[in-house]
Amino acid sequence: MESTLNQTGNATIEGEDFPVYSGTHGNDVIDIRTLTKKTGKFTFDPGFTSTASCESKITFIDGNEGVLLYRGYPIEQLAEHSDSIETAYLLLHGELPTADECTDFRSSITYHTMVHEHFKQFFYGFRRDAHPMAVMCGAVGALSAFYHDSTDIHDPKHREVATHRMIAKIPTIAAMAYKYMVGQPFVHPRNDLHYTENFLRMCFSVPAEDYEVNKTLAAALDKIFILHMDHEQNASTSTVRLAGSSGANPFACIAAGIACLWGPSHGGANEAALRMLMEIGTPDRVGEYVKRAKDKDDPFRLMGFGHRVYKNYDPRAKVMQKACHEVLEAVGIQDPLLDVATKLEKIALEDDYFVEKKLYPNIDFYSGITLRALGFPTEMFTPLFALARTVGWIAQWQEMLEDPNQKIGRPRQIYTGAAKRDYVPLDAR
Repeated sequence: MESTLNQTGNATIEGEDFPVYSGTHGNDVIDIRTLTKKTGKFTFDPGFTSTASCESKITFIDGNEGVLLYRGYPIEQLAEHSDSIETAYLLLHGELPTADECTDFRSSITYHTMVHEHFKQFFYGFRRDAHPMAVMCGAVGALSAFYHDSTDIHDPKHREVATHRMIAKIPTIAAMAYKYMVGQPFVHPRNDLHYTENFLRMCFSVPAEDYEVNKTLAAALDKIFILHMDHEQNASTSTVRLAGSSGANPFACIAAGIACLWGPSHGGANEAALRMLMEIGTPDRVGEYVKRAKDKDDPFRLMGFGHRVYKNYDPRAKVMQKACHEVLEAVGIQDPLLDVATKLEKIALEDDYFVEKKLYPNIDFYSGITLRALGFPTEMFTPLFALARTVGWIAQWQEMLEDPNQKIGRPRQIYTGAAKRDYVPLDAR
């Protein structure tokens, strides 16, 4: 990956000059790679909130303006006009595909959706009540044992095959995790269906009757996949890159990302938002809960509002809101939780407290209701997030391997433990 950083000046630290670079968009950065060598010091940045760990051409977020770009394209345009396969190609290759490229890529993904027949036996080792994310962590990690012919990360062909296999098989694995949870037989993928339609059929069809995919529901879920595909260097993406920096195979790296995503502060936010709406229950109780949210002494917190990065309206939330209404109309559900959500959103956008603190609704606010209307239990919300984010993880992993500046991750620390001391024998303590 050729660097496109432009040096715009220098910054002086401890009497030493360090180059300042600018990217296409966003903040300028101070290159401190030689800081320790020149000054004998290093930086302290818990959470890496002021540290760029890599140079990337994939995704850009402007949290203040509420902007999310995939390879330069606004997320709203991709969600409206593209589909998950075309967007996946864009993230992986940097440009939208031509008609022939899109056909070839779609075909390759379609014909990699099946898993090895022996792979099914792996699932039966889990308890019947295992959480789908626990199952997915183990199952994805096990792929390297079934497809070890594509784990040589230094071979471009291996990387391409592993990439296509991972993107193709993750819906199959997620559907199998769901079927295992509900005690129904696994459903094989079908090559005549679109990526998202295939996933819905694998989740909800049963041998006892035919299943016809609802195009509106499939289109809404496809939008959800696009909206969740990548989000800069978040915790799970950073985990995938860190695991990959050691030379780990791609399946192990994605399993690490899934494990990180499972954390309630990361991938479980839409679950928490839905549970909050269920706790509120009816629109007439919204005022009471808003008052509680403003009380610092009350443990209640509004979930689905605000974002660590976005200090404006999350652009994904606008798309998700529209998709949510389309799904509820298509399935004929008058969900009281949507009435609660609508009233809560109106208050949040107009109330001085929320406006001042920039607590705008984020994507999790609506995605939980939408997934519930699609028929998924809350336990499946994070696996669906992992399914979508796999594309971004793979794109980031590929980019990391092609980066000439890539090194094995090794953060520093400030040691605050005991000073050097001598060992004391047991009988003298």
